[in-house]
Amino acid sequence: MEYPEPMLELIDRFRKLPGIGRHGAARMLAAVWKWKPEELAEFGRMLSELHDKVDACPRCGALADKGKLCDICSDVRRDASCLCVVEDFAQLRSIEKSGAYHGLYHILGGKLSPASGEFGEHLRVAELIRRASAPEVQEVILALSSDVEGRGTAIYLAGELKACEVTVSTPALGMPAGASFSYADGATIAHALERRDRLSDKE
Repeated sequence: MEYPEPMLELIDRFRKLPGIGRHGAARMLAAVWKWKPEELAEFGRMLSELHDKVDACPRCGALADKGKLCDICSDVRRDASCLCVVEDFAQLRSIEKSGAYHGLYHILGGKLSPASGEFGEHLRVAELIRRASAPEVQEVILALSSDVEGRGTAIYLAGELKACEVTVSTPALGMPAGASFSYADGATIAHALERRDRLSDKE
């Protein structure tokens, strides 16, 4: 027996979430179905207002309350001499959980992928160059995925950063080939950052 049409439509919506298949989506919907009507209404309201209340941090690109700096950029205790470049917010959160890094971040918004038609037009490269040119910045860590696209993006960014008076480095070997910081454990991340390799030094 199949689910009623309204539930099938919601199952298809849940399946759009990362890592959620049809059975997982059906289980999620079954759980939501048990909520009280007022809970469902509140959940729907929160979802509908999400884009009105949350936006990218105007400085680093992380998620933040709309119109405000994120918690990291607004924390005066952070080390402003170091910028860690990541692809997305998930990678930022993983590095933060490791407790091994205390500088600032820059979310690139993805990576170069010519095979997928991504040549960098939508990446926040210009913003990175502007931030890296600030006198207080001494080092830029390119903490991108270790797959082919991530390595290619790191090489490209290192070239773009040559005009900035900063040291450019990458996390040390220890991250599995093709791995993303989004899924690495804290100990691996801490080791990779502590023993990072320099791509270029300040001139």
